[in-house]
Order: sequence, then C-alpha cells, then structure tokens
Amino acid sequence: MNKTNYLIRKETEADFFEVENLTREAFWNVYKPGCEEHFVLHCYRKNPDFILELSLVLELDKKIIGHVMYSRSHIDADDGTQIPVMTFGPISIHPDFKRKGFGKILLDCSMEKARQLGGKCLLICGNIGFYGKSGFAPAAEFGIRYADDPESGAPYFLCKELEQGFLNGISGSYKDPEGYFAAQKNPAAFEEYEKQFPQKEKLRLPGQIF
Repeated sequence: MNKTNYLIRKETEADFFEVENLTREAFWNVYKPGCEEHFVLHCYRKNPDFILELSLVLELDKKIIGHVMYSRSHIDADDGTQIPVMTFGPISIHPDFKRKGFGKILLDCSMEKARQLGGKCLLICGNIGFYGKSGFAPAAEFGIRYADDPESGAPYFLCKELEQGFLNGISGSYKDPEGYFAAQKNPAAFEEYEKQFPQKEKLRLPGQIF
C-alpha cells in the first residue's frame, strides 16, 4: 500500500450511498451496539447548516476510505449574542485503514479548507488523544462550556481556533446541533433507512459509552 497515493476531494451525489455505508462500517459497535452516524450524515445533507464544500472524501488508489462532514453552529455567549462557529463529524475511516494516519490527514486538510472558507473556530466532542495531535484543547480553557455537561468541565469537549485569538474575551455555552439527533427524533425513519444495508450483528462491547 502506497500511503502517499491518496486524494481528498468534495463528495458528489454519486458517492452518497458508498459514503454512508463507509460511515456505518467505521462506527459499527464502536460507541453503542450498531450505530446511527450514517443516518445523521444522510439527513444532514438537507440541513441548511450542512457545509457542502466541507463534505470531503479521502480516496486511496481511487477507492473511498474516508469521509468528513462539517456543520455551521454557534456559541451562546454570556453577553446574549451568538458567536458563529463550525463543528464536524462524523469523520470516518474504513476499519481496514484505521490507525495508519489517514484520519489525521483528512482532519488536517479539512480544517485548512474550513479556515479558507472563513471558519474561525471548531467545537467538537472527541478524544483528546487523537484530536490533540491536530491542535485541539479542552474548550473550558477558552471559556466555553458544554451545555449538556456544564459542571464537570467536560474534558472531552474540545476546541480549536482557526483564527488565533478569535475567542479572546468570549465566554459562553455550546450545544450540539439538533441535526446530530436525527435517529433519536425519528426512530421509525431510521429503522426503515437501515434496511437497505447489509445485515450486521449489534454487539455490546467494552468501551462503548451508550
């Protein structure tokens, strides 16, 4: 395998099903038995906050092995204003290619494209062990609280300024966009959607959080 023989490009409509199946493969049984991330992606493409230019696929030898999507979001600042930011995810790498550096390649490329598009700040929930390598730090260090877990400091709630100093003087709260709860909001639609994919066994595994 030649790791340098990759291409990152915008997702096209012709990629949709392949990318959703990739996302399903990448997240299956990771955080819960089965997964819902592929349905989130499927629904998000119709969401006005979906950033078309930042729905990116990573191809290796002309085969899609990775994908990331971005969404517009905002901080509810303590002074009553809303501060526009971006979030991203799911970010998916096919299981056969995980832990080979492709996730960081895709992340770093997508963040630079987000910066070029005027993005000032990224807020996500994730593992600092991975995201810290790309410059993320706990959002509490920037004065931003996670609305669903304001008391603990939420060490998994992470921030990266794409414009250094953008959050200077800002404090506030952040809530995940409603688009990320598509499966919980419409479980019947999710179950119907899921029927088009190959059957896979849902397993309860150590380390799952839901």
